[in-house]
Amino acid sequence: MSAPDPVPAAPHGAHARPPARGGRWAEFKASPYLPAVVLLFIIAAAAGLFAGSYTYAMANPTPRNIPAAVVGRLDTPRDRVFLDRLEDELNASLVLHEYTTAAGARTALEEQKVFAILRSENGGVGMDIASASGASVAQLLAESTLKVGEAVHVPVKVTDVKPLQRGDPRGLALFYISLAAVIVGFVGAIQLSVHAKALEPLERIGFTIAYALLGGFAIAAVVDWLLGSVDLPFVQSWMILALTMFTTGMVFTMFNTLIGRWAMIPTWGLMVMLGNPSSGGAVSWPLLPSVLGFIGRWLPPGASVNAQHAAVYYQGHQRIFPYLVLAGWLLVSCTVFWVWRHRHPGGGGGEGGEEGGGKRPARQGESAHHRGGEVKE
Repeated sequence: MSAPDPVPAAPHGAHARPPARGGRWAEFKASPYLPAVVLLFIIAAAAGLFAGSYTYAMANPTPRNIPAAVVGRLDTPRDRVFLDRLEDELNASLVLHEYTTAAGARTALEEQKVFAILRSENGGVGMDIASASGASVAQLLAESTLKVGEAVHVPVKVTDVKPLQRGDPRGLALFYISLAAVIVGFVGAIQLSVHAKALEPLERIGFTIAYALLGGFAIAAVVDWLLGSVDLPFVQSWMILALTMFTTGMVFTMFNTLIGRWAMIPTWGLMVMLGNPSSGGAVSWPLLPSVLGFIGRWLPPGASVNAQHAAVYYQGHQRIFPYLVLAGWLLVSCTVFWVWRHRHPGGGGGEGGEEGGGKRPARQGESAHHRGGEVKE
């Protein structure tokens, strides 16, 4: 019978001590638990900020300065009383711009420089509104004007000279298609970074362009051809949606290059928590807090909404500014990504690697000895 195996001696001395505090922290940092714990707090904070941003912008929209055109002069005592009472009812200041002709005032309305036209009409006041410029502002102006006219015994006639399309009575369809383009744009870039990590920089840009074109086409086709909700100028709306998706996709790619796996934080903050509530799509900018109304025009969601509105409702009076905003964000994002492409978590460019400068992983079919253009001995 063989002798039993000797029982190992109990550890003693330094080997018997529990891991030092520094060692436990180093273990925790190297484990998946650290990013998981950080994400717990980030997701909770993002949920609260997301709800708060939309509630702040949309729950109680308050008019501030509303630009309006005046044809001729509204300077009789009764007119002044009417205008003063209208400002009190709106709890806002009407910024009046005088025009000598109705045609000049209508041009200002078409160019979205003003939201209404006021004029003397049959011993009373006529008001032209444009729901296409902002359904919320148009509704507020119409209701307040009729109420004040009745209170001060001034005959009032309100005409919607730029109504919304029948399939979009609240004017939200263009906001929602722009929102879809914004979110799917950067989610597509996230998926490329996860499932196609080894793409070279030019390939990554190329695939971002490809899904932007296909995604923009799908959004426009569903809304216009399948549902018939909005009659879009199809090619132009498609290109706006594609440009929006490409831009937001490259914004995420830029942040992914600069800060790695935490790129979702600034992307979500800029595009969703700040950009969408301030875009003017759900609540027109005169009803937004003044800071949001200004900032929103300089962010991709607001630029996309403004470009779509002009394309659908103001074909003869389109503005270049929204396109310049989208192009500016796209140019900056692509430039940053290209200059620092070696830092992108997917690598590429012959220099990059996993957040620390290593070579990219070998592609399928590529020899394990040939990576990044080098031959391993």
